[in-house]
Amino acid sequence: MPLHVSQHPLVAHKLAILRDKTTEPKKFRELVRELTWLLGYEAMADLTTRPVQIETPLEPMTAASMEPRVGLIPILRAGLGMVDAMLELLPTSEVWHIGLYRDERTLKPVEYYNKLPDAATVQVCLVLDPMLATGGSAAATIDILKAWGAARVKQVSLIAAPEGVRTLGDAHPDVDVHVAALDSHLNERGYIVPGLGDAGDRQFGTFAGPGSEPGHGPDDETAEVVRRLQRDLER
Repeated sequence: MPLHVSQHPLVAHKLAILRDKTTEPKKFRELVRELTWLLGYEAMADLTTRPVQIETPLEPMTAASMEPRVGLIPILRAGLGMVDAMLELLPTSEVWHIGLYRDERTLKPVEYYNKLPDAATVQVCLVLDPMLATGGSAAATIDILKAWGAARVKQVSLIAAPEGVRTLGDAHPDVDVHVAALDSHLNERGYIVPGLGDAGDRQFGTFAGPGSEPGHGPDDETAEVVRRLQRDLER
């Protein structure tokens, strides 16, 4: 599975502000949008084009038009903040939503919303999710898209953990992953460290207080799932 970690200095700069715990939700949303734009630009560098005939104010010429139809699949809810930036780059993209939540005890994804049409209407799907943590939600989403008929899938995330990269790579070695940073590890609650906390809560201002802060109060079953992922990574 090709993993692409952006080396762009603008990405590094904006990610540093995004991580800062003092960054308020409005600024956080703006940074998610800006980072998505930059990562999306890099993620689509290998898409094919076809020749088209146009006329400039001076003369006719052969230009290039992007060939594949692209679908955007934001993972609810945190992925919603990445959609507008991608639509600026690809205004003709189709947007389809898949809702998954992570069971806090098992860390496994549970599907609760899926409005894909009966058959694939695009050739390339970009899965949008700010955090690639355990990799379970990403792998489950791509399972759904491949069963739907998607010919090619890419994952675009802001931050990834090695455990999530390993899980996704084992399940879907053909999927390109584009991220702004590859962080150190998951903590016992399955949050990326150093990370930035819960991307959905920070975008939408739903932080519930110190008791819900990432890293507080893991139960034994959740901690065991994370340890298993980390043992798999070390093999």
